[in-house]
Amino acid sequence: MDKTLELAKQLIARPSQTPRDEGCQDIMQTRLGALGFKAEKLRFGDVDNLWTVRGNAIPLVVFAGHTDVVPSGPREAWKSDPFQPEIRNGHLYGRGASDMKSSLAAFVTAIEDFIAQHPHHKGSIALLITSDEEGPSVNGTVKVMEWLAQRHIKIDYCIVGEPSSAKLLGDTIKNGRRGSLTGRLTVRGKQGHVAYPHLAKNPIHIVSPALAELAQAEWDKGNADFPPTSFQISNIHGGTGVENVIPGTLEVVFNFRFSTAVTEAELRRRTEEVLSRHGVDFSLQWILSGQPFLTRGTTLIDAVRRAVRDELGIETNLSTSGGTSDGRFIAPTGAEVVELGPLNSTIHQIDECIAIADVSRLAQIYRRILENLLV
Repeated sequence: MDKTLELAKQLIARPSQTPRDEGCQDIMQTRLGALGFKAEKLRFGDVDNLWTVRGNAIPLVVFAGHTDVVPSGPREAWKSDPFQPEIRNGHLYGRGASDMKSSLAAFVTAIEDFIAQHPHHKGSIALLITSDEEGPSVNGTVKVMEWLAQRHIKIDYCIVGEPSSAKLLGDTIKNGRRGSLTGRLTVRGKQGHVAYPHLAKNPIHIVSPALAELAQAEWDKGNADFPPTSFQISNIHGGTGVENVIPGTLEVVFNFRFSTAVTEAELRRRTEEVLSRHGVDFSLQWILSGQPFLTRGTTLIDAVRRAVRDELGIETNLSTSGGTSDGRFIAPTGAEVVELGPLNSTIHQIDECIAIADVSRLAQIYRRILENLLV
């Protein structure tokens, strides 16, 4: 069996639902330690993080990823146990097959092959692995980056193994991501009987025109690198559970995925202005998950594009679409960051899978990127 596929199966078999690692990082470090990688196990809160590095010369090339996975959902809905990797119909099935244990396996075997061919390469290689990417992301990569900053360790190039591909492996790489800003809105009214609305104040009725305006607003037009900012309501909760009581409060959760054409401060200001103009009595908690980032340097992007072209014979497209990734914690340090990984068509879904051929081909691409940067 292909060694990358075998390693991917070993990792999938560990039920590492966020924030658990379940020994995945130890499996990886055992392989890397044999190559001279020196590991720092960094545990923050309930999160396991691994920083492991070979060499101390520049440039420093880092592979970044996560061992944690989202919950499997109802196991009876899967055709096979989500934590018992299974091969069928030319695909590897299991939770994390695409997001992102195949990428982790490909990191390791690509490095093994690269060092075997180029034992005296220039620069240095490291892995930054966390078990807190699918969760709140407060004790994972962000904390490791703080730890690195304290030691004056600077990443030059970073390849994040997130599933970036759309229809074919390597057809899309992410050279940036939109920012994410969440608002938790509480609207205050006055509880009362539905038959006597003049004695109550319905927060649902009061805030509805404001929410409609926010949903229809144009926040920006985007730019050459980012699509326009989007506003989406994800949760609304109000009422006592009975049909004859006007609720006293309403809770609304919404999210902006925003581009570099607008600032976080502007989004907050405009939202609060709309609510105030509609006479809403409200309180609003803001949660910033990450600012938008963009890799403008060409060295890493060119190395990745050439690797995809040479290994797969296709041209790759640049994109900033999708959700957030841990690249948002790495890019602000000045590192060039690119996300390259499997197809994203089954991530977080029942029967998550990856084509078997893509597992080994991903490792070949990663190896080629190292050659383009360090040989």
